[in-house]
Amino acid sequence: MKQTMRYILTAVLLAMAFALGAEPVKITGKVTDDVGSPIEFATVSIAGTVLGVTTDLQGDYELSFSPKSDTVYVVFSCLGYSEVRRQLVKPQGTISLSPKLYQKTMQLAEVQVTEYKKQNNTMQSIDIDATKIMPDISGGSVESVIATQAGVTSKNEMSTQYMVRGGTYDENSVYINGIEIYRPQLVSNGQQEGLSIINPDMVKSVQFSTGGFNAEYSDKMSSVLDITYREPQSFEGALAASLQGGSLSIGQSSSKFSQLHGVRYKRNSSLLGSLESKGEYDPQYLDYQAHIVIRPNEKWRIALLGNISINDYRFTPKNRETSFGTSTDAHSFLVYFDGHEKDKFHTYFGTATINYRLNKGNDFTLLAGAYRTDELVSYDIHGEYWLDEAGDGTSGGELGVGKYHEHARNRLGIKVFTVGLKGNTSINHNNLSYGFTFRRESIMDRSREWQWRDSAGYSLPHIPDEVNLIYSQASHNDLNSTRFSAFVQDTYRLNMGAGSLTINGGVRISHWSFNKETLVSPRFSIGYVPARNPRLTLRLAGGLYYQAPFYKEYRIEKIDANGNAYIELNNNIKSPRSIHIIAGGDFTFRALNRPFKFTAELYYKNIANMIPYEVDNLKLVYSGVNGSKGYIAGVDMKLFGQFVEGTDSWISFSLMKTQETLNGVKVPMPTDQRYSLAVFFSDYFPGVPRLKFFLKGVVSDGLPTTAPRMTRDVAYFRQPAYKRVDIGLSFELVGKKHRPSSGFFSKFKSIWIGVDVFNLLDISNVSSYYWVTDVNRIQYAVPNYLTRRQINARLSLSF
Repeated sequence: MKQTMRYILTAVLLAMAFALGAEPVKITGKVTDDVGSPIEFATVSIAGTVLGVTTDLQGDYELSFSPKSDTVYVVFSCLGYSEVRRQLVKPQGTISLSPKLYQKTMQLAEVQVTEYKKQNNTMQSIDIDATKIMPDISGGSVESVIATQAGVTSKNEMSTQYMVRGGTYDENSVYINGIEIYRPQLVSNGQQEGLSIINPDMVKSVQFSTGGFNAEYSDKMSSVLDITYREPQSFEGALAASLQGGSLSIGQSSSKFSQLHGVRYKRNSSLLGSLESKGEYDPQYLDYQAHIVIRPNEKWRIALLGNISINDYRFTPKNRETSFGTSTDAHSFLVYFDGHEKDKFHTYFGTATINYRLNKGNDFTLLAGAYRTDELVSYDIHGEYWLDEAGDGTSGGELGVGKYHEHARNRLGIKVFTVGLKGNTSINHNNLSYGFTFRRESIMDRSREWQWRDSAGYSLPHIPDEVNLIYSQASHNDLNSTRFSAFVQDTYRLNMGAGSLTINGGVRISHWSFNKETLVSPRFSIGYVPARNPRLTLRLAGGLYYQAPFYKEYRIEKIDANGNAYIELNNNIKSPRSIHIIAGGDFTFRALNRPFKFTAELYYKNIANMIPYEVDNLKLVYSGVNGSKGYIAGVDMKLFGQFVEGTDSWISFSLMKTQETLNGVKVPMPTDQRYSLAVFFSDYFPGVPRLKFFLKGVVSDGLPTTAPRMTRDVAYFRQPAYKRVDIGLSFELVGKKHRPSSGFFSKFKSIWIGVDVFNLLDISNVSSYYWVTDVNRIQYAVPNYLTRRQINARLSLSF
């Protein structure tokens, strides 16, 4: 009502001005923050009058007025940002003003206290600035910060993969500059994975949703990670080096052209050396990316992104000794190896986007992308093992002696070509978004793997006068298919007397030629900020979400007439479907004169047409058929704020319950993590603000697991809880307040040196199990432990 009266009064004043013969002035533009992101709900007003408007979802505005004097002041303001004023002297005609607003800060004993921006939809903004100096075994990846958010978990510190609210690693979509990207498919453990495709040195903004995301995002059931790469403002660079590897980024810009290049190298041999399998580790991970932006004029923007990723993992095992069990039932497992493993994961990725801004309320973007991955997993490893009871010298004994041979020659080639068109149209309180995508997929799979085991002189399975393999599988498949998707959504925003309301509703339609399936996915989200209590934000979101199967999910194992297993592609596969509902909100408050934000969300997913799977480390073993149904329910909570003045910290806590009806038996899902606690804490030493301390800790429930080629409806048990604490110390040699005016160090924006201790408590976390079977068919689960305590030194600088 208040906004309506303002528009009526504005119209009356304009009519009076025209009647008096005054010439109106129109000002237009975009309001952005310090990194160029649009600010919605910002107020643009004329000082000394009641004239004013608010910016739309794109930060755009348009305001007309008749000047009463030669000098007019235009005021730009928004909650949480410092006010900006622009002076106009004798304004005439149409004037363009596009100011930047900076977050409002107050200085308290050289510590800045910042207000937090409100979140009126399910996409939250993640600040990754601290990743450059925080302890991270993967070298400052974006995913390491994501893994500490409420509802997110990672069970392997060597991997950048994560699970969200009971979903699998494959249920998370990742976008860079508006185009969906893919991860390698044959990775089965963290040693193989290498570098993430996201280069943190090139990231401008990170948007993340744990569910209830809009129709513009693809058919995945769990989460969306939306990355936007930045444009340098001038010549700049950054260099980082540690015992795990290093990175270099260099950028340059002019009024119509900018380029940013980043290269990363990782070789974590010392870290892999802390694993219980001893030998010669020779990993080589290399990644190069380039982001180029061309702006011919104000209406056109052309962006190019290229990526080359070479991840090679070589390992020659020597021996392994593992102790496991309990104090009353202890065992030891000793293996001597012969052979080697050579894996290659080579990825090539390129995108081009052309954006045309027709006018203030309409813009269009043409997208094109190409992705290629060439993957090879090759190993021949022979081992001789001894499985013993650990005794005190008078007890214990030999449980089994045997040999095994594991062989694999798995090759996978995937090519994906994407072209699409997106548009945005703003009309009053509505922002309409729409688009379509056409994708062509080409997949080549050539794989052969087998295992032979011998226990006490008998090969398993034991058949007299024959030597048999305990496991054998082959695949020879080629697939070419197309996927088409389209979406339309509308975001309606309204400021009224009772508060601020944001409603998003949309529908996504997709079709896949392989299984002739057409999906219709309606989605909605509502955000409300009550006027009586603007510190409170309420959200409700939901919809019908699908998990469009990719290659691993529709491979089904068949047995030929000779008893050999082979892989066949199931063209009758259907997309798993989830009815998703989320309710939650944020509450901002001040305690100890510092800002805090508490977030809580309840969620429920009812899932049908599930493709049953089991988790083995990072490998998901799918059944290849729609064979189960289930549900996921839980609550996520997060307390974010300045526990120490001037530094952000947070605590995330989640509770979850899952249930799957598998072959008529109700069992927990393989991702059934009943509880999870994550802490990120930052501090600085009193009197030495340049010396900062970081702590990252995780405690999460163990996942259900089974023996090989067995499903949970037959038998399962839980792994031990995952517990890990990493700490780091960073000292600022050069910074904004400590930058010399001359000399060598004056050329640098910042220089940090630091030391980290990974796995401070030296806890042996379990990633998976190696199963040993004796001649009596008794199976023993020998745990495969993750990395132990390690010390890391690092240096990072920017110029």
